[in-house]
Amino acid sequence: MSKPTPRRRNRQPIRRNDPEGLRRRILDAAFSMFQARGYNGTSMQDLMKAIEITGGALHHHFPTKSSLALAVFDERVAPAVRETWIQPVQAAGFFGQGVQSVFEAIISSIDARGSTSGCPLNNLAMELSLTDPEFRRAANGIFHEWQDALGESLRATRAGSKLSKAARKDVAGFIVSAYSGAMSLAKAEQSTSPLRNAAAVLKRWLQEHDLDR
Repeated sequence: MSKPTPRRRNRQPIRRNDPEGLRRRILDAAFSMFQARGYNGTSMQDLMKAIEITGGALHHHFPTKSSLALAVFDERVAPAVRETWIQPVQAAGFFGQGVQSVFEAIISSIDARGSTSGCPLNNLAMELSLTDPEFRRAANGIFHEWQDALGESLRATRAGSKLSKAARKDVAGFIVSAYSGAMSLAKAEQSTSPLRNAAAVLKRWLQEHDLDR
């Protein structure tokens, strides 16, 4: 006589509500739409339609459009800067090599897509910094984190080890400014040429100042 099949116990019910998943979807959609249309060109109704949710569901997670924008700065834009710029430079064998690898990766990505909507941080900073002090602090905080991280990496270079922390941050600010300006030109021209030119000039400049390795 065969044994009866044991009944499974403690089976967890299928969870149909996923508030964290919905929150991620809202942030992803907002990040994408702010990049493509701008903050002012994107309405809460646009977001509701894009991800097919009700106004109540959207406002449960983000009561105001401002709160959504601040979350995009903190949870999408800042991580994008870390992933695109900070981590590759920190992981590179030499500082100059890291900077060049960032430019090469971004140029390759733009060429593959065939267009660029610009730098997410740049876009939001230029659009929102004068409209609200909270937006300005959010953008400024990410820029400072970016510069501080590059400045710390510069300390490992031949000349960087002799510079003060403030001087290294100044150099980092120059690099961020060169990239940000080149990206703005690339967006206006819909061409990677400004980025290629900026990468070449930065490479020579870092070598001439013994800051490449």
